[in-house]
Amino acid sequence: MRKDVKIFRVTLSAMIISAFLFSPLAVNGQAGKTNFAGTWTLNTEKSNFGQGQPGQGQPPQGQPGQGQGMRGGFGGGNFIATQDANLLTVERTRPDQSGTPQTTTSKYTLDGKECVNTSGMGEAKSVATWAADGKSLTIVTTRAFDRNGQSMTMTTTEVWTLTSPTALSIVSTRTSPNGDRTSTMVYDKK
Repeated sequence: MRKDVKIFRVTLSAMIISAFLFSPLAVNGQAGKTNFAGTWTLNTEKSNFGQGQPGQGQPPQGQPGQGQGMRGGFGGGNFIATQDANLLTVERTRPDQSGTPQTTTSKYTLDGKECVNTSGMGEAKSVATWAADGKSLTIVTTRAFDRNGQSMTMTTTEVWTLTSPTALSIVSTRTSPNGDRTSTMVYDKK
């Protein structure tokens, strides 16, 4: 009987110690993952906008990198990112076709579950997954829309990677019925 009580005490002590040691990992599921939070400014000189005309991957003439008319994917221009626990929030302000600044906010869950963002272009469904080493984040976004009476689907895959503590690279590949387009946007942290 005494031996059972002693084993119980040792087991209980081990469980309590384990709870204290491992609870911070359970509370913060993002431990060891890159934090993309910050105010980011597009570096047009280091970015590669891919091929195409304005509205198809290149910044419009006279508005380098502002993303005016850029479709699909993350586009260009400056943005503010906040990252808390399992949520990445991206707030971007860019001019609409009339030049009036428009702010959009997109939220991405960082636990591999689908999230939905709605904008003037409709509903976009995204899934964000971490690389095994936690250093890069891949966001796959699918958007269905109608153009000239035809239903179309566009898929964009963005790979976010910090190339230094103050530099962010977002490689964006857009797949649509018109073909694939890839661009690399480089951002500097303010």
